[in-house]
Amino acid sequence: MSPATRSTRTRARLTLKEPPASVGAKPGGTITRLDLQFNPSTLQLSKTTEWRRTPSRMAGESALPEFVGSGPRTLSLEVFLDATATHDNSVERAVEKLMKGCVPTKASLGRKKPASPWVRFEWGTSRTTSFDGVLSSLSVSYTLFDVDGKPLRATCALSIEEASVDPPGQNPTSGSRTARSAHTFVAGDSLALLAWREYGDATAWRVIAEANGIDDPMALVPGTELVLPGLPDAGAEEER
Repeated sequence: MSPATRSTRTRARLTLKEPPASVGAKPGGTITRLDLQFNPSTLQLSKTTEWRRTPSRMAGESALPEFVGSGPRTLSLEVFLDATATHDNSVERAVEKLMKGCVPTKASLGRKKPASPWVRFEWGTSRTTSFDGVLSSLSVSYTLFDVDGKPLRATCALSIEEASVDPPGQNPTSGSRTARSAHTFVAGDSLALLAWREYGDATAWRVIAEANGIDDPMALVPGTELVLPGLPDAGAEEER
């Protein structure tokens, strides 16, 4: 492959945007972008569906599964950073950009609704791996250092979990923000994640905890049946 061909290759990028200001809204303006030095060699895409089975003593084999809902897509990839040719701070600067995806933005803190940026991975015409999501995990391994201890090479493993943009009232299990629905707690769930899926607001996990008498959210085990209550109407709260 000639140098000219390599120079025109489409480069992958990660874009961090302001989280939506309200449920159902689209993400806001761009906070930062990271053009990847090296396109990933592997992309791992996963998606789950949730089924519920009610045991029956009269069933000959097993009870028919009942479809409960579809889980978000999760994209996992590794980002390789290298500054051996320049010996500058570009590796740490890139890591700092990625770390921004793990903390609330200033704008969300100002609205008193803390939320981390929404993240989007983009690479040419790929559609299945390009979606708005949130950074669910990030780990950085520094593998080479300069004589002064400055990182010159790093591998960053990250996972992006799809964020729903369905408008209020379109949740298939609830029908509206004031309806009640049921959910079977599965491995990988958390009250914050359930609140985000149900209400579009991860900070509303306390509503679920109170409705189910949960004192320690970390003690929940897979198989626990939870009630997902509707949120109080915003207008009714203002009138009180």
